[in-house]
Parts: sequence; C-alpha cells; structure tokens
Amino acid sequence: MKVSVSMTLLLTVSMGLAVAAGDPAAGKAVYDKSCKTCHGATGVANPNIAKMMRVDIKDLGSAEIQKMSDADFKTTITEGKGKMKPVKSVAGKDIDNVVAYVRSLKK
Repeated sequence: MKVSVSMTLLLTVSMGLAVAAGDPAAGKAVYDKSCKTCHGATGVANPNIAKMMRVDIKDLGSAEIQKMSDADFKTTITEGKGKMKPVKSVAGKDIDNVVAYVRSLKK
C-alpha cells in the first residue's frame, strides 16, 4: 500500500513539474515577437537572414536541435551562440515558455 501511494505521489509531482516547465502557447507568442525573424514561423530558418549573416541556422524541429537539453536552450537564449546575440527581450518565465514552444516543433 505504501509503495502504491508513494508511486502515485511521485507520478503526480513529476507530471506537475513537466507542466510547470513552460507553456508552449505562451512561448509561441514570445517566439513570434523575438525569434521568428531569424528562425522562421515554424522553426525553419529565414534564408535571407542566414545568407546575410553567412551562417547555417538549424531547423529548430530537427533531431540535432531537439536533442539539446533545456539548459542548453536557455543558455543559448540568454547568452547567445555563434553569431546569435543574447535575446534580452526574453527573460524569466518567458524563457521556459519559449523552450516549451521549441520542443513542440519536434519532427
């Protein structure tokens, strides 16, 4: 009985943490304002921006990008990566929401 109650409690807490991690719908709104110009509406790079910056902007839904940890996404957003500058307009809970939205782009 104790094991069953403990497992139920553990699953409930785990599910709550997954939900608390971020809201994809709220993340899409932030993404549309702060990320879409370069990363495209669906996570597929804007070819004109990539060409102008002379970079290969990866498809955010690709396996290569989706295998990154949430911490790696957060670091990229807050500190930048390569030619990408930190996105100062995305902070606090919005970071978790954008990560959740990017996760929803998985192919």
